[in-house]
Amino acid sequence: MNNKDFNEIVLNRRSIKRYDPSVKISREEMEEILAEATRAPSSVNMQPWRFIVIETPEGKEKLAELAKFNSEQVNTSSAVIAVFGDMNNFEYAEEIFGKAVELGYMPHEIKEQQLQVITPVYENMREADMRDVVLIDSGLVSMQLMLVARAHGYDTNPIGGYEKELIAEAFGLDKERYVPIMLISIGKAASEGHASYRLPVNTVTTWK
Repeated sequence: MNNKDFNEIVLNRRSIKRYDPSVKISREEMEEILAEATRAPSSVNMQPWRFIVIETPEGKEKLAELAKFNSEQVNTSSAVIAVFGDMNNFEYAEEIFGKAVELGYMPHEIKEQQLQVITPVYENMREADMRDVVLIDSGLVSMQLMLVARAHGYDTNPIGGYEKELIAEAFGLDKERYVPIMLISIGKAASEGHASYRLPVNTVTTWK
């Protein structure tokens, strides 16, 4: 059941460790969730996020070996979404800006002007700087994905404890090109998540 109560989605989100293994998410709904998540912002709209949806028993078995102490989320979830950042994301610039023109979002001359400015910056960007870009942008889409999933009636958990050096190649990706960001388990919670304390706003904020 979809949830349209924004406060309930945000304030009652919990990180879930164990899911109802009988609940499956259809390919159609998973595509909807990912499409809504990818409305997140990104630097010059390059959308560097890439996903692998791991939902088959074979895929989960392979992932569980890499997920260390997080295997329960892998095994009981409807799926685990592995989020990667594409270091060669600019290869899609022509498609992104070209489609923007085709759909009437941008005049052709603005597209050409923007690409003339952006292209040399991206083509000559240092690897460390590009990594920073894809980490930030893929982090934005990951948080949006978790909120969108909750709006669709599902629960999630972001997972950072896994074999990051092995996961890309384990699922057929070039590990030099695709930077692992996080795993996100998704499904229906089998038990309630725990509430957690948050530092007061004035502890984490400086006013000037």
